[in-house]
Amino acid sequence: MSSYSPIGPVVGVIGAGQLARMSQPPAIALGVELRVLANNSEESAARVVVDTRIGDYRDLGDLREFAKGCDVITFDHEHVPTEHIRALTANGYVVHPGADALVHAQDKAVMRERLTAIGAPCPAWARVRSVDDVTAFAGEHGWPVVLKAVRGGYDGRGVWVCRSPADVVEAFASGIELMAEAFVPFERELAVLVARSPHGQGVSYPVVETVQQDGICVEVIAPAPGLDQEQSAQAQRIALTIAEQLGVTGLLAVEMFQTSGGLLVNELAMRPHNSGHWTIEGSTTSQFEQHLRAVLDLPLGTPKMTAQHVVMANLLGGDDPDVFKRYEHVLAHDPGIKLHFYGKKVRPGRKIGHVTALGSNLDEVRARARHAAVHLMTGEYV
Repeated sequence: MSSYSPIGPVVGVIGAGQLARMSQPPAIALGVELRVLANNSEESAARVVVDTRIGDYRDLGDLREFAKGCDVITFDHEHVPTEHIRALTANGYVVHPGADALVHAQDKAVMRERLTAIGAPCPAWARVRSVDDVTAFAGEHGWPVVLKAVRGGYDGRGVWVCRSPADVVEAFASGIELMAEAFVPFERELAVLVARSPHGQGVSYPVVETVQQDGICVEVIAPAPGLDQEQSAQAQRIALTIAEQLGVTGLLAVEMFQTSGGLLVNELAMRPHNSGHWTIEGSTTSQFEQHLRAVLDLPLGTPKMTAQHVVMANLLGGDDPDVFKRYEHVLAHDPGIKLHFYGKKVRPGRKIGHVTALGSNLDEVRARARHAAVHLMTGEYV
């Protein structure tokens, strides 16, 4: 029997970006009251969620005030200090994912240590504190060496591909804690999105291919074309095992490299993820609904696809901020295309939305998504 109030459970989301914004429609359908903690009223989710509180996610007092009255707390990003999450739990608040799980998405060195311990396939890696440490690592694994910020990097930020000690000096000049990984000559990048509930139910979405440009995902193809059934099942098993071993509650996105020697785990995210935006139209249960179900310990929904092929293309801001004047052509040209805008001011390179196309012919679906994305961003026709 539910212990929630007659108006439904209150889910507090720390962070008010596009992930929180896209959680509002399924929250409405599920009868969930969504509350978001925003830095200011202009943030993406703050524009559409009625119960928006303004505060600093780095301030424990603000977090405690925000948490009052929430049935469960979850996240739009991984930047909340781990010790603050532990404090909220100690105060009796339900937080999913918890600090012991989320730290693996916050700290890349902790992640690598744990993944190595549970036998997940990973690139060679090491903690490094000096140029000499990196040079020694390169002596064992070869150049180039990939240096990563242990905390805080995303969308290609906080990553340095070093081909010589001179490059390493430049990376250390950032003044942040770094770790080293062997450079992986991968064939392509894949992602697996899984969900896990507090009582241990787990489901996996189909494996997708992600296409990167300058460190930013520009396209997601579901399912990953040409991936054989055995390797697809292996990728899903790896992701579900990681979710179980790390005690994840909610969504877990596992980014992987497909190499000639097999699969390697690259990154983790414990929240709805860019690689899963296609699920809004392309799956019976979107990643946003699934995350709400999981953190509330409701039965998880089917991840079954609604079409044979689904392609999502990110919209990155360009020089012309007036994207809306190009609506008419895109909607008239392809009535089946789906547009999602995040309520963000346009600036070059910023993710301002995405488009999704569905169909039975992959080449056609990709072309449709690309046409809509390019025209909305630049006004050009492809």
